[in-house]
Amino acid sequence: MTTTSVDLPLIVGRLADRRAGRTEANVQSDLHMLLAIAPFELDDDDIQDITLEAPAGQRRRIDVEMGHAVFEVKRDLRVGNVRADAVEQLAGYVRSRTETLLQRYVGVLTDGAEWHLYHLEGDDLRLVSSFEHAAGALDPEGLIVWLESVLTTAQRITPTPLEIQRRLGATSPGHKLDVVELTALYEANREHPEVILKRELWAKLLTTALGTAFTDRDALFVEHTLLVATAEIIAHAVVGIDPTDTTIGARSLLGGELFAVSEVGGVVESDFFDWVAEVPGGDRFVKTLARNLTRFEWGEVEHDVMKILYESVISKETRHSLGEYYTPDWLAAEVVKETVTDPLSQRVLDPACGSGTFLFHCVRAHLTAAEAAGVPGPEALENVTRHVVGVDVHPVAVTFARVTYLLAIGMDRLQAEDRPPLSIPVYLGDSVQWGQERTLLTSDGLTVPTDDGAQLFADELKFPDRLLEDASRFDRLVSELSKKATQRAAGTPVPSLAATFRRFAVHPNDQAMVAQTFATMCKLNDEGRNHIWGYYVRNLARPIWLAQPKNRVDVLVGNPPWLAYRFMPASLQSTFRTMSEDREVWAGASVATSQDLSGLFLVRTAELYLKEGGRFGYVMPLAVLSRRQYAGLRTGRYVAPGHRTTLAFDTPWDMHKVKPSFFPVPAAVVFGQRTASASVPLTQPAELWSGRLPVANASQEVAQQHLHRATQEAQASSEYASPYAARFAQGATVVPRVLHIVEQHSTPGRLGAGAGRVSVRSLRSNKEKEPWKSHPSQTGMVERQFVRPLLIGDSLLPYRLRDPLRVVVPWDGERLLCGADDHLDFYPGLATWWRQGEQAWKTHKPDAKLSLRDRFDYQRGLSQQFPASQHRVIYNKSGMYLAAARVSDPSAVVDQALYWAAAANADEARFLVAVLNSEEMTKRVRPLQARGQHNPRHFVKFVWQAPVPLYDPNDARHTELAMLAAEAETLVEGMEFPQVSFEALRRRVREAVAASSVGQRIEELVSEVLG
Repeated sequence: MTTTSVDLPLIVGRLADRRAGRTEANVQSDLHMLLAIAPFELDDDDIQDITLEAPAGQRRRIDVEMGHAVFEVKRDLRVGNVRADAVEQLAGYVRSRTETLLQRYVGVLTDGAEWHLYHLEGDDLRLVSSFEHAAGALDPEGLIVWLESVLTTAQRITPTPLEIQRRLGATSPGHKLDVVELTALYEANREHPEVILKRELWAKLLTTALGTAFTDRDALFVEHTLLVATAEIIAHAVVGIDPTDTTIGARSLLGGELFAVSEVGGVVESDFFDWVAEVPGGDRFVKTLARNLTRFEWGEVEHDVMKILYESVISKETRHSLGEYYTPDWLAAEVVKETVTDPLSQRVLDPACGSGTFLFHCVRAHLTAAEAAGVPGPEALENVTRHVVGVDVHPVAVTFARVTYLLAIGMDRLQAEDRPPLSIPVYLGDSVQWGQERTLLTSDGLTVPTDDGAQLFADELKFPDRLLEDASRFDRLVSELSKKATQRAAGTPVPSLAATFRRFAVHPNDQAMVAQTFATMCKLNDEGRNHIWGYYVRNLARPIWLAQPKNRVDVLVGNPPWLAYRFMPASLQSTFRTMSEDREVWAGASVATSQDLSGLFLVRTAELYLKEGGRFGYVMPLAVLSRRQYAGLRTGRYVAPGHRTTLAFDTPWDMHKVKPSFFPVPAAVVFGQRTASASVPLTQPAELWSGRLPVANASQEVAQQHLHRATQEAQASSEYASPYAARFAQGATVVPRVLHIVEQHSTPGRLGAGAGRVSVRSLRSNKEKEPWKSHPSQTGMVERQFVRPLLIGDSLLPYRLRDPLRVVVPWDGERLLCGADDHLDFYPGLATWWRQGEQAWKTHKPDAKLSLRDRFDYQRGLSQQFPASQHRVIYNKSGMYLAAARVSDPSAVVDQALYWAAAANADEARFLVAVLNSEEMTKRVRPLQARGQHNPRHFVKFVWQAPVPLYDPNDARHTELAMLAAEAETLVEGMEFPQVSFEALRRRVREAVAASSVGQRIEELVSEVLG
């Protein structure tokens, strides 16, 4: 390492200063100095390799060259055509170096203030990444990190989460370069038979597993290919194989040949993503990727770094659509500590292992216990692979989890001379087994149907039950059969398996079945069906085998997929509902769309894989502790055809006060035990965790220093204490708003809209989403009685209403009209408006189960408001503070952001408004609320779990509250409001009422009334 006393910020500042007077030579000189003194971990030889004015042929010279990057320097890229001309010049340099040296070269164009990274695509340069200092603020560190990602000079990097994100994450120049080059390889070879096949199989598997949650995109296939190649190269480095070795080709790296030689199975194998090794240019890409990855010290890992890599590359939106929320290391470690109490004897399964966070800590717990007990190293490795198993439905996650498993074992153990043969027990499979167990597992073994419908291939592959007992032996046998089938010349006789039978000690009674399966494999290979079925069979077998009663595990841990019913594809919704109803965990009705896969996943995996007396610990949505959609789950009793499962729940953990939030919705951890018959429902007060961590994915040691644990207050009851619960209902679902909500506008010409009609057009909002955002506004002249006031969340302040919006409602006094109703034609203006909306609905929602009218009246949210009472009360559905007001206009429609009820008279309405607006009421309800990432989120009807009595005109406290509410209404009506948000206005009103004698007396009375 070379050191210097030169001021780095001074050099960066001088480079960024584009004031007149400097020359390109000045910029070139400062760039050379920057490259030489910046912390790029260069030795003296590296510094000598920073070349100025390097010859590039045809009497041209490269301004600066370093490693595999060429720099083109300009005084000011903002002037005229300077940048365009420089890009053309730079393209020639990059093309020349790439062709001459057969290495990936990149170009950097800079004037010291702007830095642009280019990649050669064909004969032209493509912009990959740029860096600029923020206005008025130099960022020397940011520039150095950007340049290092381009130059890849640093070595022996500790793979911390920060370093993974900075150097390998989606925003790093290195990652962007890899994506651009791999995308170009894919585009150039997309018609290659191998690429077509792998691409189709990948899409089929993910469509089968994820339904409409999976989007079949080329870009996602490329992303997955890059992630898996990255993980597999890291895997080689972990076991001591140098992936940059020039004698090792891309096919060996991505096909797992060297792992087979090293007798480490189940890590790298032929899969959907090794196509890159089969296409021209693929070998160079893989070796460049390997050179970048081997700069890290993968032996110094203390957490699940693969999770960090996955989350830094795959977008939040994609992960949300798949229900993927990866658990912080500290929480996984704490759950494992709580559930795995005897690591050397307990068999542990994570049935939704993701990138392997829980597996990492389970493996570490087992090996630490083995070392403390004096278990020899080879025996410990054999035991850990029998005791810690993972399954996941996502092929990228599975590859990552396998590498995480290796990282947990550690390089020293893997590279020890006495290491035994290993097979990493992480499998691609469907842990829920949506009906598969009835068709795959037979009395004599496993049958894999391979038709092109539900599965990926044709014919059947059968394996004897005896072979499934030893996972490592089965995996290695399937790998050998796959290798033999693919290496055999097409059309030649099926090879003998005599030696294979001897080596794997295949029972004589099983040999005929294995031989027939092998013959089928050879046939499939002859038909060009590829060897990927070996990968599929090996992975499919394990979840089926684990579900046999004699093979069930002692502990289930993990973070199940969180996927709400409303986000499931239709086919999955049907099966999910049926399986949930069978086990009596389906809540239905108004909470149907909020039901979540995580609840059924807990029940189903305990049913299939957990032995009696076995424990479980699952990270779940916090709502599981109290919300109605999980009421069936909380019983602990589940009976389904062929299955009877009882669970005894333990004290759960409530994690909502741990900051920063690590999931989009608050989390809990649910613990329990499978019992023979007696169940214990999930009703215990939770243990509350609280505190603020320096980072969400902190280590267990750091988390323990910042977090506190205490007994939580009682969870919400599912019973309503107030008789008002039955009266209140949610308002109408006014969507799509562009078809319903309107504003008045002047009509063209001088004639106007005519008597009894009003000229309207769609009221647009910047919150609109596609396809409605692009839908043109509707205009029309609608009969006045159908244009009603609409009260939305923004309309409501404590004790007062703001100006309402306007909405077109086809209610004729008797029923809601629609386009097929002859009565609609009695109102020509409404008919034109409504039928135009119906046509738009059919165009944009062709598969919608509901008509436009039925969507507007979803769960009778609209029609039950008619005819409206003279006195109504509304309150807000969501927020930190309750707000309520009276509605005295019977023509007004209430939106779904509000709850409403009719009152017998103005006094009862004011009594309710006083109670609902009180701080006392908000305090009573707050512990019952569902929570967002930071604050309480929903009131809905939890409000009525507070014991609000019916209004009694003979109770002096009730009548006084009604009188005080009238005074509060007068107080608020007299307030003047600035142009600020409705939340700010609500706060002003609360503060004004609270400061008044009226507000103080209301608090006293509400406290008495609620008891």
